[in-house]
Amino acid sequence: MKVERRTRIGLRVVALVYLALLLGIPVGLVFYRTFEHGLSAFWDSITTPAAIHAFWLTIEIAAIAVPLNAIFGVLTAIALVRGRFRGKTVVEAIIDLPFAVSPVVIGLSLILVYGNSGWLGTWLVDNGIQIIFAVPGMVLATIFVSLPFVVREVEPVLREIGDEQEQAAATLGANPRQTFLRITLPALRWGIAYGVVLSTARAIGEFGAVSVVSGKISGQTETLTLLVEKRFQNFDLAGAYAASALLAVIALATLLAMTLIKPRKEHT
Repeated sequence: MKVERRTRIGLRVVALVYLALLLGIPVGLVFYRTFEHGLSAFWDSITTPAAIHAFWLTIEIAAIAVPLNAIFGVLTAIALVRGRFRGKTVVEAIIDLPFAVSPVVIGLSLILVYGNSGWLGTWLVDNGIQIIFAVPGMVLATIFVSLPFVVREVEPVLREIGDEQEQAAATLGANPRQTFLRITLPALRWGIAYGVVLSTARAIGEFGAVSVVSGKISGQTETLTLLVEKRFQNFDLAGAYAASALLAVIALATLLAMTLIKPRKEHT
């Protein structure tokens, strides 16, 4: 028993040291560098016109991409779990594609499709529609990279609850819409919530794909992650630390939301 206890303690110490080296110390250093010159310097860095625009653009992109992925994710999960159709394996692979493909490749693929010389580029230009180097392209890139999260969180919940209640509702005269709104959707609420939190974190922190399709136009297509890179390359280290700290605060809020949701999810 003592050996097992020592082993458990040793594993915990190793895990904590690893996390401290990998996450705790770097994040702590970012906050230290951010506030070493006082709160006023930090406030001045995050209230510049470029920083304010980058913050709200980041929120705007996430506010568009996450709800769309939530709707698509729920419908796709239901189709994969409840439905029987040819090509299900292909759909499963496509859902997981953002996990396997580099975000930079995703951005390049969008340029090849929607760019001025892409497959749809000529038609888009002729109709005055700009996707690449504009907010729509950034939204598409964000949707793509955060696509799998809601699907993969809702799928196991659907399998766990089964379809007995849905069948019972159908025998009592409920139509598919009533069954979905009153039976299926309430049972999925915590799976959806957890998937939305993960999608939000991914959308806000996305860099690679958005960097490729944005054009990095200051005051127009510059998100917080791109602002951090720009300030760092311009040797504005204090400004880069301040923007990084703002992103870290958003990430910590997301982590807190995940922690609050997870126990409720596990008891559903």
